[in-house]
Amino acid sequence: MNGYQRRRAIASRIAAPQGVVVAELARDLGVSEMTVRRDLKTLEDDGTLVRVRGGAVSRASHGFEPPLLDRAANEPDAKQRIGRVAATLVRDGESAILDVGTTIAALAHALRGRRGLTIVTPSLPIAIELGHEPDIRVVVTGGTLRAGELSLVGAGAVDAFRDVNCDTAFIGVAGLAAATGATEYSLDDARVKRAAITCARRVVVLADHTKLGRVAFATICPLQAIDTLVTDADGSHPTCLAARNAGVEVLHATEDL
Repeated sequence: MNGYQRRRAIASRIAAPQGVVVAELARDLGVSEMTVRRDLKTLEDDGTLVRVRGGAVSRASHGFEPPLLDRAANEPDAKQRIGRVAATLVRDGESAILDVGTTIAALAHALRGRRGLTIVTPSLPIAIELGHEPDIRVVVTGGTLRAGELSLVGAGAVDAFRDVNCDTAFIGVAGLAAATGATEYSLDDARVKRAAITCARRVVVLADHTKLGRVAFATICPLQAIDTLVTDADGSHPTCLAARNAGVEVLHATEDL
C-alpha cells in the first residue's frame, strides 16, 4: 500500500465519532506509527482532519471538544503572535472582556505590565494570569465551573455581563466560517460568549488558521457581528476574504510581527 492508498484508507475511517488512533492505524495498515503521523499531518494540511493527542478526528466532527491541554499544544507560536497583535488593540485605561481558551490566554499574557486596565473574564486561568498585576483590575464572572476547562458558564456567568459596559470583547472560537460565522463546541460556552458580545462596543475574534473554515456545534454570532479578526492565516484564505466582504477588519499575525 503506497502513501496515497494509506491516506485514502485513513480518510475513510476518520468519520467515526471517536476518530482514529495512531497505534490502531499502524497495526491495521502494517506501517510504523511515525509513518501514520506523517500521513495524518498531510491530511490535516489538506483540511480532512484535526490531529489530537494519540490520533485524529474529522474536521467535520462538530461536537468534539479536544481537551484543554491538547488545544494548548496546538499551534502555540501562532497563538502567541495572535495574542501580541490583539494586545495592541487595547489602550491603557480601557476595559476589556477576555473570553476563555488558549488563544485568549496568549492575549492575557501579552497584557501583563499594562496600566489601568479593567478585565472581565469567565476564565479562571486568565484571572490567575493577570491577578497579580498591580495596575490591572480583574473582574471574574459568577457561574458554574466547567471541569477541565476551568471556565464559568450558566446563568451566573451570563447575568454578569448585563451589569457591565466594556470597550472591547475578545472572543475565542472553535470555528469560523463564511456561512455559519463564529462557532463553539459547547452550548454553555456559546451562550456566555454571546452575552459578552452584547455589552462591548467592539468585538474582536482571535482564531489561528486551523479554526478558519471549520464549523463547531454551537453558534456564537454571524461574521457581520464581528468588528475585527486577528489570525495568522494568509490574506487569501477564503474565510479571510469572506470576513472582509462582511465588513470585518482582518489583522494578520505574521512571523515578523
